[in-house]
Amino acid sequence: MRRGIAIAGNIAVDEIKYIDKYPAKSELTTIRNIDRNTGGIISNCGITLSRIDYNIPIEIITLVGKDEKGDYLKETLSKYPNIIFNQVKAVGKTPFTDVINDISDKSRTFFFFRGNSHLFNEDTIDLEKLNSKILHIGYILLLDGLDEEDEVYGTKMARLLKNAQEIGLKTSIDIVSENSNRFVDKVPPSLKYTDYCIINEIEAGKSVNVNLRDANNRLIKENIRDVLYKLKKLGVKEWVIIHCPEGSFGYDGLNIYSVPSLFLEKEKIKGTVGAGDAYAAGALYGAHEGLSIEDSMKLATSSAASLLLAEEGASGVKTYNELLKMFEEYPKHETITI
Repeated sequence: MRRGIAIAGNIAVDEIKYIDKYPAKSELTTIRNIDRNTGGIISNCGITLSRIDYNIPIEIITLVGKDEKGDYLKETLSKYPNIIFNQVKAVGKTPFTDVINDISDKSRTFFFFRGNSHLFNEDTIDLEKLNSKILHIGYILLLDGLDEEDEVYGTKMARLLKNAQEIGLKTSIDIVSENSNRFVDKVPPSLKYTDYCIINEIEAGKSVNVNLRDANNRLIKENIRDVLYKLKKLGVKEWVIIHCPEGSFGYDGLNIYSVPSLFLEKEKIKGTVGAGDAYAAGALYGAHEGLSIEDSMKLATSSAASLLLAEEGASGVKTYNELLKMFEEYPKHETITI
């Protein structure tokens, strides 16, 4: 019987700089502090899941570099005994992200070095050796080898997801929020072979060419239902979930769900890096354990919030029972009706 969650795709080192204010081009700003953390879908989701439940097996499939950054990633992840390294290979240079945290408004900007990411492809994963129940893979638009065109399935990612479903795995995808028009070409082919689509409002809107933010960065609430329907119609078999700072919205083919975000005092937020992955991890844990989509969204909401409040990022995420208590006890923003 399958058990556990496999996470495949990007891993990186986050080199974090805290600055006074993001500068205009050719201007200077002061770096007030620096930090280092594990990053990418492997680290963010893997550590979050390990923190939620240290008994759940987490199989990771990724490429680390043959360098100091790769050693750092392996050493950090090895501290979590339920993370399984059977399909981790060392090649090339480790990807890294310069994360620029603007102290003035808590925003973050990313400069990503792809490193060996282009080497990750369908041959990196041995699906037959996975014992997990769910395969979560990302990020679409950052895995060049899987973003390549496939004449039958649209992309190689789509082919991989189809093969995973055929051997009994549930599939889940994530996307990177890049500033491009590639979404409508690269994302829809994969959705046909996706069981759980858990993405943010920018990724969701761009994937179906519908804006969910206006020119003033306000959420366009009246478009959310349409985007949920469009994503489901593209082939998502079970859940479509869109998360954003204001709340999250789910659709299971029968009902629409809206779950408010927790109200967090701005000065208590330590950082936002990895919050989207923490949300996805919480939702996937709910799916793995047979929770409803709504209860999984509540768990995911607390998972993301606990990361925002933690000095140590994903490694500070709370346990399952603590997350349930957190959702019940924390004040919440107003539930958004769509």
